[in-house]
Amino acid sequence: MKRVLFLCTGNYYRSRYAEELFNHLARAENVPWRASSRGAAERGSPDNVGAMSVFADDRLRASGIVPEGAARYPQPCSLADFDGADLVIALKEAEHRPLIERRFPEVAGRVTYWHVHDIDVAHPAVALPMIDDLVRGLVSSLS
Repeated sequence: MKRVLFLCTGNYYRSRYAEELFNHLARAENVPWRASSRGAAERGSPDNVGAMSVFADDRLRASGIVPEGAARYPQPCSLADFDGADLVIALKEAEHRPLIERRFPEVAGRVTYWHVHDIDVAHPAVALPMIDDLVRGLVSSLS
């Protein structure tokens, strides 16, 4: 089984959504990949409430996807997370590249970057459909 690692800043909203959607789609299409997610920052925002963003959780459930990791609290990434991944995707280059290069310079060159804004720039009604399209395209390319 191959592994994809999704990274956002705090592992609360974008990366969690991408992880859950990817795993749902990969299982449905018998794609031999599984996703996990972590935060590129050493710690998440104190503004995050609960285990997962309500926006991510609500959209997944509205799509008929029960998030398997809904009760898991955000986790920062470690070098071992990179080592266990065949593909690493950070959700926004301008935001995540500096964090990854500072914390993990030895693996920074392995990261693929998408361009999905966080909630302070793009409303979830805009950002989450972008992640839908990107994840669907990724699953399709891996099948």
